[in-house]
Amino acid sequence: MNNHMRVAVVGAGVSGLAIATLLRRRGVHCELFEKSTTLSAVGAGIQLSPNGARILHELGAERLMRRRGITAQAIETRRWDNGGLLSRVPHGPACEARFQAPYYLIHRADLQACLVDLLPPGSLHLGRAVKDVIEQADGVELRLADGESVEADVVIGADGVHSAVRGAVVSDEPLFSGYSVYRALVPAEAVPSFAPDPRVMFWLGPDRHITYYPVSAGRTVHFSAVCAHPDGEGAPRTSDADAHRLLEEFDGWHVSVRQVLKAAESVTRWGLFDRDIAERYCLQRVALVGDAAHPMLPYLSQGAGQALEDARELSDCLMSGMDVPSALRRYDTRRRARTANVHRQSRLRATTFHLADGPLQRRRDAVLGSQNTLDHLEWLYGTPF
Repeated sequence: MNNHMRVAVVGAGVSGLAIATLLRRRGVHCELFEKSTTLSAVGAGIQLSPNGARILHELGAERLMRRRGITAQAIETRRWDNGGLLSRVPHGPACEARFQAPYYLIHRADLQACLVDLLPPGSLHLGRAVKDVIEQADGVELRLADGESVEADVVIGADGVHSAVRGAVVSDEPLFSGYSVYRALVPAEAVPSFAPDPRVMFWLGPDRHITYYPVSAGRTVHFSAVCAHPDGEGAPRTSDADAHRLLEEFDGWHVSVRQVLKAAESVTRWGLFDRDIAERYCLQRVALVGDAAHPMLPYLSQGAGQALEDARELSDCLMSGMDVPSALRRYDTRRRARTANVHRQSRLRATTFHLADGPLQRRRDAVLGSQNTLDHLEWLYGTPF
């Protein structure tokens, strides 16, 4: 019965591409609708931890990911002013042996290309924005902005934090966090130590932090610089930013940080939004996945990982032989506790990453110094299913 379902997926991001691929491979008639007229990856770099990487490997993307991505050898955290090492957690072969997949560093366009390569032809429809979702007793009507309607047995909203589908499931609005993130790609020469030791580097300071790591086979370095904007200055979804002004935001920071920022020719600024965890992710025939279900602040680098977990779980539930409403209830039950915990931990880091120097900062640094193995990441990287 489930193989005869008609599924409409809205949004061609990580979760949308993954679930469309999973369902099409199992013989489900699944169509993917994307409002953009071209597939252009939003942002620059992305970190993909083993919990998400394992699912990509199961989809058959391991060869592509190893070719296009970089395996992080460690995650390193340093102090903002003097560069003091707060922690270094080895990843590399130890991470892969323990969690059956590496910690990938990859350009978003390369990750998207990996997923598009896996998608069966004829599944993806570009330039098809969604206007409304109408759930009925025995199906769902997906109304598109061009006036066409699509009938489906299930609609899956995979269309991000500003989801058009979410309003059919829960009534709320995105919440501005008070922080903005500045993103850019700079030449590899800005961090020469990445050549022998590719890793993620965090620098923590008062009201700010910066993360950078190599992507694109080591040819470029991605950075994300997060700054407090409590007055709402960073509220727009995205905009071009002044690279010189960003450098001023990090006045007094370590020379290594400023060297990376100076190398940026163009920078984009994004307001950081999430939403409160919803009371549900599904109706009878409409389900949310990824950032449409549980948008998170980026401090655990789990957006893609949790989106892939959602796609795997929802596809398994839909193919379980249950009727559609029962399958969606099972998906909701199995995912909400896990994603709520990751969401909560991400919000907590909005505080702990940006502490002013003082007793709380010293306590945080002591905890970081004690976490020098992968043990404290078992809850996150391990198998949630």
